[in-house]
Amino acid sequence: MELTAFAQWLNTAFAGFDHAILEFFHKLAVVADPVLNPLSMFFAFIGDGAMACFVLAAILLFFSKTRKSGICIAISVGLAALVTNVTVKPIVARPRPYASGVADFVEWWDFVGGHVHSEFSFPSGHPTSAMAGALALCLCLCLFNGKSNKKYRWVLIPSVLYVVLMGASRNYIMVHYPSDILGGIIAGAIGAIAGFILVHFVYKMLEWNRENKICAFLLNADIRNLFKKKA
Repeated sequence: MELTAFAQWLNTAFAGFDHAILEFFHKLAVVADPVLNPLSMFFAFIGDGAMACFVLAAILLFFSKTRKSGICIAISVGLAALVTNVTVKPIVARPRPYASGVADFVEWWDFVGGHVHSEFSFPSGHPTSAMAGALALCLCLCLFNGKSNKKYRWVLIPSVLYVVLMGASRNYIMVHYPSDILGGIIAGAIGAIAGFILVHFVYKMLEWNRENKICAFLLNADIRNLFKKKA
């Protein structure tokens, strides 16, 4: 298949960068094989379809104090997916490293198990959803809660680790270039910022119409109320 102009530019501009990092992960695989393989596949599993982000969002939706965060995560991940999977990937149409024809990439991919993926490579969907969900959560906790933002600073560390490990796992099993990971992080950040702005506006509208029963329910409903003893 003939490469698109942008895919060709990516392969040329990031050739040294991509090769050096993938070579590092191959050497890591040689040393750690097969210890890190299951861990990488675990991240592939929880990142597939943004499962981890949507599960977290669903849990947060049950509680009034965290509902904003849950909605924001779900919308942000959805918007980021539109950018990545629906728009950019089919336009750029960059083949996976193992389908590039580069002998090193094919050998390294085969060494860690040779997992085949049908979609194109740029940008990587797993880091896209990870970044969208993690950044959306951090934005909500830090900015939606006003004076309480310092209370939730601890969430920054696991959020960063989740994004980094998700990206690293995709490079470890050789199904994405490092430049794909960078593209996914950027796409995820765009989705998170857009989702944050949208949800902030929606919640302002709900608060302005708090007397409306539907708006009041969306703002105040909490699963814990179901378990409170009746007076």
